[in-house]
Amino acid sequence: MMKNFLMNLLLAFLWLTLTGSLSYSNFIFGYVAGFLILWILNRNETGKGYFLKVPKIISFLFFFLKEMIVANAQVAYDVITPKYFFRPGIIKYKMHAKTDLEVNLLSAAIALTPGTIAVDVSDDKQSIFIHVMYLKDKESFVSYLENVLEKKLLEAMR
Repeated sequence: MMKNFLMNLLLAFLWLTLTGSLSYSNFIFGYVAGFLILWILNRNETGKGYFLKVPKIISFLFFFLKEMIVANAQVAYDVITPKYFFRPGIIKYKMHAKTDLEVNLLSAAIALTPGTIAVDVSDDKQSIFIHVMYLKDKESFVSYLENVLEKKLLEAMR
């Protein structure tokens, strides 16, 4: 899988070199073109982990961007209106993430979303303590973390 990723990066940089245009959009085009070329060349190969993982990672990034925009709008609305709508609380969430990288990415995703912050991770790395600015219903927030955010993150990571 790492071999395919490095080959894809090499193809993207080769594209940048051949076109002579050093820009993000040109790099992304080269990366996508390289991904498609590698996918076509490796379509009969058994180890297709890279070609399944990249779309999941991109899907998670777009999902997370949407969640950040919605949370920013909610916090901005609360700031500009005279009445405060926040109901702060701290919850303990039992994670399904096992590795240090998964725990760090989950806590970073929580911390980057406005209105939430990862306060602490338990010593056994099984639970994370989260401060939530808009905690209307604890069960629905835990369900969101478990069935949406963490599930999508772990699908992209594993």
